[in-house]
Amino acid sequence: MEDQISRALTQWEKEYLGRGPISVKTDIVRNMIIVQLRGILTPAEQKLAETKEGMLSIKRIRSELIESGSEQLKEMILSMTGKNVASIHTDISTHTGERIIVFLLSENLEEEFQK
Repeated sequence: MEDQISRALTQWEKEYLGRGPISVKTDIVRNMIIVQLRGILTPAEQKLAETKEGMLSIKRIRSELIESGSEQLKEMILSMTGKNVASIHTDISTHTGERIIVFLLSENLEEEFQK
């Protein structure tokens, strides 16, 4: 299921944001789906991130983009896991070009794999 989520997130990034990450790794821990996306910054964003204002601008815009697509993301996770997403948390490192997205689910998904 983790690979399925990684592939779906990569496709969503390409379609919704216009550019996909270089790599994606997903881990399911209790009621959390943790997704690490690498190589998400464009060359222009990397240049912009050299200043504090640019870095903050990238973080704000990228966060707003995720927020604007959050309903699609919640639907995507629900369709794959059968679990509702209670909340989505995300942050980006402009130094490494990584983004972490954490989906908090309404139920413990990991427990189901252990049955």
